[in-house]
Amino acid sequence: MFNQQSINALPVHQSTPGTGAPALQGLRVVDFTHFIAGPLATQNLADFGASVVKVEAPERGDDFRHYPTVDPEIPAQGGPFLWANRNKQSLGLDMKSEAGLAVAKELIAQADVLVENFSSGVMDRFGLDYATCAKLNPRLVYCSISAYGREGASADRLGFDPIAQAESGFISMNGYNDRQGVRTGAAVMDVATAMSATNAILLALMARNRDGVGQKVEVALFDTAIVMTGYGAMQHLTTGHEPRRNGNVSPDTCPSGVFESKDKPFYINCGNDKIFQRLFEQVLARPDLANDPVLSQRAKRLEHRERIFQVMNEAFAKQPWSHWAPLLRAANVPHGQVRTLGEALASDEARSRGLVTRIAHPVKGWIPNIANPLRLERTPCVPPKAAPAVGQHTQAVLRDALGYDDARIARLEAEGAFGAAAAAQSQKAAA
Repeated sequence: MFNQQSINALPVHQSTPGTGAPALQGLRVVDFTHFIAGPLATQNLADFGASVVKVEAPERGDDFRHYPTVDPEIPAQGGPFLWANRNKQSLGLDMKSEAGLAVAKELIAQADVLVENFSSGVMDRFGLDYATCAKLNPRLVYCSISAYGREGASADRLGFDPIAQAESGFISMNGYNDRQGVRTGAAVMDVATAMSATNAILLALMARNRDGVGQKVEVALFDTAIVMTGYGAMQHLTTGHEPRRNGNVSPDTCPSGVFESKDKPFYINCGNDKIFQRLFEQVLARPDLANDPVLSQRAKRLEHRERIFQVMNEAFAKQPWSHWAPLLRAANVPHGQVRTLGEALASDEARSRGLVTRIAHPVKGWIPNIANPLRLERTPCVPPKAAPAVGQHTQAVLRDALGYDDARIARLEAEGAFGAAAAAQSQKAAA
């Protein structure tokens, strides 16, 4: 059950006015995606004005709709689904029926972009592989998101975010050295893959603007996960050494890590010698250490980490966070309180950036909204609309996008294009 009292306390979303049309206004996207990476990619397009039609199975829809927390008043619009499917239209279509597949092909024929993240072979079985779709629409940008790519020995494997974290080496780099590595709680590989897919689609559209031809675009979760290991990958390739798990400290800079004030934990990141000197001279009042001929050198500090941390921990424990925060800020030392998620969402930083608001919902009245992080001054995000119910826009899409009249829609309904329940209802009405 959603906490409606807390939701109603959030500020109402205020859209930023732009001087130009939305950046992707007029772009038509057919969205065959589910779960996280695919829907987040198409949501990025929708946020900037693209018309995104989410094609999903009638009645149940995308399985991600049912991930908790789910409110009984909107059982197919759980929190995770609402997070990843803003500003879209839902078309409930039975792709296993000939009538439903024919509708999908008509949508593809007039679309600019198709995005899919089915298991390998599914689009082929529907007869919606890239080669077939390109014949229907040579200008189509066809984006395929998968676990390991659509070709090669692993093309048939299912893969989810934690598997990509494990197989890419990402887990081996995170956690503490005296125990197994740990995954991130957040689906960072899915989110990064979504961002990569968005970029790839936009690049393909730029190329199409130049030569008028679409193309196939492919983004793999595993490929993205390798990139997400950061510069550690290149450090390994240039030295042969495997990265160690370092917990909250940095293997490259010192002092960087979590420290405890009298009442709250916080993180400090000393990325260079000048930051170290400002920290010890202006914050900790230890000019002797700030200008120490050994400790003032980054590489040498790594060798004396335990000594440095001991001095810092003893000093920080004497005063509350309210004492240290302004000193760290004045000294321009990168720092931040270690917050819970709730504290972060309610923070002054989140509030000042308008990141967490509420938007209208036809059933609940209001639901929370987390803003798109991309900020364009002249062509900003469009005003956010709540993620749709299953098949909420079926009639509108058929009429407005494809120009179907009542009689044609009724025939498709009877033929099972919109699922067995809709067909049965149509037959009952006809009788």
